[in-house]
Amino acid sequence: MKVGIIQQHNTPDIPDNRRRLGEKIKALACEGAQLVVLQELHDSLYFCQVESVDNFDIAVPIPSDTTEFYSRTALESGIVLVTSIFERRAAGLYHNTAVIFEKDGSIAGKYRKMHIPDDPAYYEKFYFTPGDMGFEPISTSVGRLGVLVCWDQWYPEAARLMAMRGAEMLIYPTAIGWESSDTDDEKMRQREAWITVQRGHAVANGLPVVTVNRVGFEPDPSGVTGGISFWGSSFVAGPQGEFLYQAPDNTEAVAVVDIDMKRCEQVRRWWPFLRDRRIDSFSGLTRRYLDD
Repeated sequence: MKVGIIQQHNTPDIPDNRRRLGEKIKALACEGAQLVVLQELHDSLYFCQVESVDNFDIAVPIPSDTTEFYSRTALESGIVLVTSIFERRAAGLYHNTAVIFEKDGSIAGKYRKMHIPDDPAYYEKFYFTPGDMGFEPISTSVGRLGVLVCWDQWYPEAARLMAMRGAEMLIYPTAIGWESSDTDDEKMRQREAWITVQRGHAVANGLPVVTVNRVGFEPDPSGVTGGISFWGSSFVAGPQGEFLYQAPDNTEAVAVVDIDMKRCEQVRRWWPFLRDRRIDSFSGLTRRYLDD
């Protein structure tokens, strides 16, 4: 499968961010991409650096003019498209939602982000209600896609459940970077941990992983922190965790990556982790902590 990724630096100009994405999607399709993956909350700046009720104004319902734009782009490009939308489900009820469009422009499915962080500069719990759709792969013309979102990527349980439900690929639209007060050594540790844990999901499940991050500096509107430098480094890993592509950490990137989907079957034959799981001994995983 040929997978296109777009690592973009956003500005406050939402229509322009969207226009640039549309142009890049069509260019990737011309290069042979069958599936295109966008970064988390790709239409706007990463607004979760502050807690402001005014930011709910940029949320959109599904369907909306926003989803119509990406539906039309998928149709005109003839590709399956993974998007990331700030969803207005109802007044006072919002989600961080991945919407997947089929080649004909229809919505193949959606996934609402399950794990919601709440850290300095990442105040997502203020905005997003945790997802209520579970970990269910989306069936598309290019396969069953295990779409998760950003903070989900730190949880092996989420990747495993997607794999157990038949996902053929794990996909993570992402918005993560460095806060200015961290030391250079700490910054490097954070990024390497982020890469390593996701490569581990590829290995443990015998599946390719596609991770698309945003890039560039976005200031903190409140001035409380020094803003976030999103570290890019988008990557595609094969079913043994091997790098098939890695983007730079400081500039935009657009790429088409070849993934040998048949290799996953062979890797799972060599390493039959699903066969050897001791499911009779895993009941503790449904508890918060084993302290008795």
